[in-house]
Amino acid sequence: MFEQALRMTRRDWRTGELRFLLIALIVAVAALSSVGFFVDRMRAGMTRDAHQLLGADLLVAADQPMPAQWLQQAQERGLAQAQTVVFPSMAQAGNGEQARSVLSSIKAVTPGYPLRGQLKLHGADGADRVAAGIPQAGTVWVDPQILSALDVREGGMLRLGDKDFRIAGIISVEPDRGSAFVNFAPRVMLADSDLAATNLVQVGSRVTYRLLLAGAPEPVKAFQQEVERQIEAQKMRAVRIESLENGRPEMRATLDRAEQFLSLVGLLSAMLAALAVAMAARRFMMRHLDACAMLRCFGMTQNEVTALYLIEFVLVGLAASAIGVALGYAAHLALLQWLGRFMPTALPPAGWQPALQGMATGLLLLVGFALPPILQLRNVPHNRVIRREQGTPQTLTVLTYVLGTLVFSGLLLWQAGDLKLGLLTVAGFLGGFGLFALVAWLCLRALRGLRGLFDSQSWRFAIDGLQRRPAAAVMQVVALGLGLMALLLLTVIRGDLVGAWQQATPPDAPNRFVINIQPDQRAAVTGALEQGGVAQPQLYPMIRGRLVQINGRQISAADYKEDRAKRLVDREFNLSTMKDIPPGNSIVAGNWYDDSKPEASVERGLAQTLGIRLGDRLQFDIAGQLVEAPVTSLRKLEWGSLRVNFFVIINPQTMRDAPQSWITAFHLAPSQEALGNTLTRDFPNLTVVDIGNVLRQIQEVVGQVISAVEFLFLFTLCSGVLVLYAALAGSQDERVREAGLLRALGATRAELSRAQRIEVLLVGSVAGLLAASGAAAIGWALAHYVFNFDWTFSPLVWIAGMAIGAGCSALGGWAGLRHVLGRPPLQTLREA
Repeated sequence: MFEQALRMTRRDWRTGELRFLLIALIVAVAALSSVGFFVDRMRAGMTRDAHQLLGADLLVAADQPMPAQWLQQAQERGLAQAQTVVFPSMAQAGNGEQARSVLSSIKAVTPGYPLRGQLKLHGADGADRVAAGIPQAGTVWVDPQILSALDVREGGMLRLGDKDFRIAGIISVEPDRGSAFVNFAPRVMLADSDLAATNLVQVGSRVTYRLLLAGAPEPVKAFQQEVERQIEAQKMRAVRIESLENGRPEMRATLDRAEQFLSLVGLLSAMLAALAVAMAARRFMMRHLDACAMLRCFGMTQNEVTALYLIEFVLVGLAASAIGVALGYAAHLALLQWLGRFMPTALPPAGWQPALQGMATGLLLLVGFALPPILQLRNVPHNRVIRREQGTPQTLTVLTYVLGTLVFSGLLLWQAGDLKLGLLTVAGFLGGFGLFALVAWLCLRALRGLRGLFDSQSWRFAIDGLQRRPAAAVMQVVALGLGLMALLLLTVIRGDLVGAWQQATPPDAPNRFVINIQPDQRAAVTGALEQGGVAQPQLYPMIRGRLVQINGRQISAADYKEDRAKRLVDREFNLSTMKDIPPGNSIVAGNWYDDSKPEASVERGLAQTLGIRLGDRLQFDIAGQLVEAPVTSLRKLEWGSLRVNFFVIINPQTMRDAPQSWITAFHLAPSQEALGNTLTRDFPNLTVVDIGNVLRQIQEVVGQVISAVEFLFLFTLCSGVLVLYAALAGSQDERVREAGLLRALGATRAELSRAQRIEVLLVGSVAGLLAASGAAAIGWALAHYVFNFDWTFSPLVWIAGMAIGAGCSALGGWAGLRHVLGRPPLQTLREA
């Protein structure tokens, strides 16, 4: 039986019966394998660098210096310890008019850092060398970006605040910074003993203090449990503990979300490819009915016929899965190349699990969608050899396709790795499939009335052809439409979203923020800004406070489910105080205060996130001082204006004793670039943030990531075209008979060829129209509910959708129908 199956496989391959099935399986396996290899290597990299992600076995982070008792407890347990202080500030080089500055991430470290992993510096010979200890007093180690931004070299001088440092090393590997995908501010590292001399840490500075610990597992675990108990008992805020099990939760969450999103892309491709597999297997079954009847006449039993074809399909499945895994591996290398600049270090080689998963995926797809037609072949009667007009056997058809659906649903749940995500994916796909199918069917009904629109025989042939095969036409429209919608959403729609965002930000919007302005510097900074060409600079007080009570009830992160609400409650955020409502703010509920009593105005989005309503009494902890005020108004902010905005504004009388720094924002033309360097030279404690550069970097990052996802969506588009081809090829035999009869009745080859082109262009245009409408609807929802700005529909979306749809349909139509008109009419009539 195996030898006979091999002979039949070679014969069917030579006749082209198996090629399309092979291609459909390859696309499905490659789409899922590329995501599997990528995620596997990312996770392996994080596991390999688990210690280096923290630089320790345990890390305690807070926005205040560590309590002395914790340091004492760690010492008593014999734990090695080190501390770091990290904050953003300006680094400056040069003097006078030649001075240049750049926003940097300052990191002060104590002896012993890092406790795990190795800090490496660029050596004189070009090779990396392990750093000996930490920077010596009066020196700093910097990222290479600092040298290019400030035009200095190793050995040159760098100014931080009130102190000058010599650049003594160039950082190549920083252990506890290795997990970051993107870091906009380059690092400047100095000894903790030099930090006080810089005078950079002021009231209102955003500083993160970290305590790094390392030791045997038992004392580390005991220390962690004791600190957690004290945090809970004392209701300590903005303190988090990271270990090897929960270290860098934000990175793990980011990776998980990326994995889920990329998995959805692969799943969408696999769904469409599964349809192509099912249609290809059914066509295979239809074309082997006569051969199967002959085998039955020669004495084969039903079980032997089933085994024969199952062996043939398993051989095809193994070959297709192996090729798909290889193609997926190559595709994931291209994806890594796209994202190369965001990868922290060289990733470990891929494991065997994604390859095994890809092989299993191909076989499961084959079993789920090719088994039903094979089971139908076993029921072909002997007398079909004589009575060829007998229909296709239908025994257990519904049951076998239910089995295929269940198998594929299990595959989706396995690939998604999450029951909820998998079920939502299945439900979303089936819902979108049903909606597109309904609209496609209505469009076909509408085309019926356009049969006489043109005085062309080819046009009438095309409309009649679509009406005779409504199920196949609907399948073609839906498959191509889903693939195009996914691609349009990340190409044309992305451009519309970026354009709407740019329109929401006016050309003269502020592109520089200056923070950490101390109260005694207000007048001097204002004068410097006016002298530098900034018209009427506005300085606003900025007060660091933490929300601790709502209506007398203590609140904590555990009271909220949404991640953003947890973050807001668990840390300080910026408050302000002013007499008049600031520009760009509008009252949407309540009234602005009159400064006669404690009152607070809250931004509408914050109120919705934290469940705050008019009349609620809010209590804030501001540097140990408790301030309470009722909410008397809700404000809507124009975040796109890039002006200085605050979540909560409290009346000046209530905040008169609150410690505060000041902040301002202004627009700086390219000819005024020197003003930023002048400010940091004259006021070393100030931090000047170039929002223009940051926004450009963000756009570049988003563009790179979306380009990588678009690359994966090419698999989806290929799957859609495959289904289109399968639907056209599935009706090829019927089309051949129709074409032969029409030519025998007088139709010319040219007329029928034009009719085929019109038919596939109509299918592609309808699919493109549906895809553009779906992508536009999703784009509007993103703009309205996620990005919060106005968005107008662009006709380009529909034009591009119909053009791409027609092009893909024409390509699939050419591939699926190019042999239809090649058979002589006389041969068709004889067979009929």
